[in-house]
Amino acid sequence: QVHLVESGGGLAQPGGSLRLSCVASGRMSTIYYMSWYRQAPGKERELVASISNPGGHISYLDSVKGRFTISSDIVKNSVYLQMDNLKPDDTAVYLCNAGAKVGFRDGVYWGQGTQVTVSS
Repeated sequence: QVHLVESGGGLAQPGGSLRLSCVASGRMSTIYYMSWYRQAPGKERELVASISNPGGHISYLDSVKGRFTISSDIVKNSVYLQMDNLKPDDTAVYLCNAGAKVGFRDGVYWGQGTQVTVSS
């Protein structure tokens, strides 16, 4: 099993910044990718940013390009999301997601989420 724990959410004003962190722990031998999703009330869950391992291929949701930056620390099994110039539409629960190998099985794992609220 793989456990993902997010931190760093909270309240920010429009134009402000927050940095999310996610740490993976467990008996995984390989982490293929780590991603951030978000889900706002009444809306579908959407992929915000993803980073692959190895290679570090990165992708972003169009609406966050130029404002959000995803990064990872392979040694610490961690992924980060730096969110700048936040907008009220960024308000959502942000969930960490990872694809990993445990034993001989590949699986997809989710964290519990951290609330991000952007409001003046």
